[in-house]
Parts: sequence; C-alpha cells; structure tokens
Amino acid sequence: MSGAQDHAIATPAGRLFARSWTPEGAGDAAPVLLFHDSLGSVDLWRDFPAALAQATGRRVVAYDRLGFGRSDACGETLTPAFVRHEAQANVPSLAEQLGMARFVAFGHSVGGAMAVETAAAFGERCTALVTESAQTFAEDRTLEGIRVARAQFAEPGQLDRLARYHGDKARWVLAAWTDTWLSPAFADWSIHGVLPAVRCPVLAIHGEDDEYGSPVHPRRIAAGVSGPAETLLLPGCGHVPHREQPQPVLAAVARLLAGVG
Repeated sequence: MSGAQDHAIATPAGRLFARSWTPEGAGDAAPVLLFHDSLGSVDLWRDFPAALAQATGRRVVAYDRLGFGRSDACGETLTPAFVRHEAQANVPSLAEQLGMARFVAFGHSVGGAMAVETAAAFGERCTALVTESAQTFAEDRTLEGIRVARAQFAEPGQLDRLARYHGDKARWVLAAWTDTWLSPAFADWSIHGVLPAVRCPVLAIHGEDDEYGSPVHPRRIAAGVSGPAETLLLPGCGHVPHREQPQPVLAAVARLLAGVG
C-alpha cells in the first residue's frame, strides 16, 4: 500500500474532503468510489478502504458529503431529492478532479441508494455497482430504527459521539438523517424507478439481521437493474457488514471486480 492521500474537491456549494488509498502495483482498473451512510464520514470507514484496496488491487476513494466530517458545512435542510442530487451535483466534481474517467460505485446504507443513482446517471463510466445495507424505499423497519436512534441521541452526552467525527456540524448531521427520513414528504421516496437504468454488474450485500432494512431491499435491487446482479445475504449480520463481517464482504467484492475493468 502506497499510503493514503488527502484531497480537497471544489464544488459550487462548498469544499469536499476526500481520501484515496492506492495499493502497490495498481493498474488502470477503475477505482472504487465509496458513499458513506447517513451519519458517516471518511474516518468512520476506519480500515475498510485500505483493506478493500488491497483485496481488489484498485485505488479506493472515500469522501465526506457536504455537511459531514471534514467537508464544508451545509446550511440547507435536506429534501427528498438529496439522494439523486448527490449523483448529479457532487459526483461529477469528484470524478473530474480525481481523474476518475471510470469508477466502481460502492455505497453503504443511504450511500447505497446514492451509488444506484450514480450508476444510473453515469452509464458506461460506472463499471460496477456494490450496495451494502441499502434502502430502496422508506420501509417501516427503517423508520422505526431511526425513531429509536433519535431517542437515543437525545440522551445526555450522546451527540458527543457524532461531534468526534463531524465537529460543530454534528447536530445538523443528526437532523439531516432523522428529520428528513421521518418527514411526511419522504414517505413516497424510492429508487425503484431508476433501477432499470443500471446496466453494469451489481452486487447487493445485506445483513439478515439489519435493524434498518429487511432483505427485500437487496432483492429489489437485483431484480430491478438491467445488468447482471447477485445478492449476498449475511446471516447473523446487522447494518454494517463491512465492520461486522469484513472478510465475506471483501471476498465478494473482489470476486465481482475480478471480471470488471
């Protein structure tokens, strides 16, 4: 591993923080672009990006969305269009400034939905899609899990957990998750309509015990896309497979990408 490199990505709305990991001997295969979850950041991927780079032999790039981690603050309230907006507004800047003419989209949780939107929008430039614990619609299990989490974060000191990664943006980060998903306007959100536009190979990973979404989501992704697709359901696994069961995740992604440019 040649080490991690940090990047500042300029966008019309503000600066994004990104980090890339490049394994020794990496060729010209498409890099992997990681999309984090609703409370996530580059740092919260922990050692997974480096392990993924080593397992696949590819450059891996993670970034903090606007308002998260070390990216600039976001003063706006998110709307139900924020998932699609990420693919349309920020991924083009990332791809251009990091020299990614082609890439693999890999997203966790809501980042999985963003990865789907990105694969649909970028066509042949997205050579493969990996979703992990992705939601495809606002399922009751998802909303109940968010309500439980919101109550937990209301307890004294709990917001400090987010502040470690998001600083003074922590309260906005929490509201961007809970208030957006639990709003009446979000009830009809889904990515079902965009799935047929995804034509690249797809791997949909999901923990069977995921507290934020049932296995209906990876099955809908695999059934809805136009390209070849497979699902990986992990028994005894919750919402964060790359942390709870990293080896099966790394092995499955490496197998998928072995046949992809």
